[in-house]
Amino acid sequence: MTETRMPVALVVAIDVILVAVFCVIGRLSHAEGVLSDIPGLLGTIWPFLVALLAAHAVMLIRRTPADRMLPGVVIWAVTVVVGLVLRALSGQGTAIAFMIVATLTLALFLVGWRAVLALVRRVRRGRAE
Repeated sequence: MTETRMPVALVVAIDVILVAVFCVIGRLSHAEGVLSDIPGLLGTIWPFLVALLAAHAVMLIRRTPADRMLPGVVIWAVTVVVGLVLRALSGQGTAIAFMIVATLTLALFLVGWRAVLALVRRVRRGRAE
């Protein structure tokens, strides 16, 4: 049985939404504005969003299915590392505690949904056999 691949646009959209959610949660946890401070929100999001989109561009160029686990781990790692570097270069905070929270939260978000998808695919494959 051949597994269907998710449309690339849907995979990218899911990841973009999850990165945005991560940034919104972070701003809310520090009592910073979200909708009342759109420039501040965009300033928080852009480093991780640029890193995420760069990772997806590489996956697209290599024709790698980004909805799979291993590519998801690569996308997560690039998003965290490049996102943190871009934050540092732009003068934003990169405290150790933030780096740990960003790494773990983005792992849960970017790898987590792919793990659930892999489990669903495995169950469906088992039923089809």
